[in-house]
Amino acid sequence: MASVELTQDNFDTTITENDIVVVDFWADWCGPCKMFAPTFEAASDKFPEIVFGKVDTEAEQSLAGAAGIQSIPTLMVFREKILLFSQAGALPPAALDDLLAQVQGLDMVAVHAEVEKQRSEMEAE
Repeated sequence: MASVELTQDNFDTTITENDIVVVDFWADWCGPCKMFAPTFEAASDKFPEIVFGKVDTEAEQSLAGAAGIQSIPTLMVFREKILLFSQAGALPPAALDDLLAQVQGLDMVAVHAEVEKQRSEMEAE
């Protein structure tokens, strides 16, 4: 499956309406971004059940700013609307495949319970 272009208009909808979404924040002038692109596309073929989206940080500066992007490439992984992974830098193919397999294997009931617990603790402070 090819990656989809994410913009301010479709970012939230994409995260909300899909189980797992992997987002690559990149720019055309970025050498490491260009080197990571084939790895990202190959992973999209290996994991067709996952949505792979790309955010052009030059065209979508407000979206990149809202996401707190400070360097590129930055990779984010969402599952059931929860940000599970965010890291700057390009991952090698085996590391990306391993990360995605781990995300697929997560017990999301436990993750949601932990998120709710943290939310409750923050509200109590």
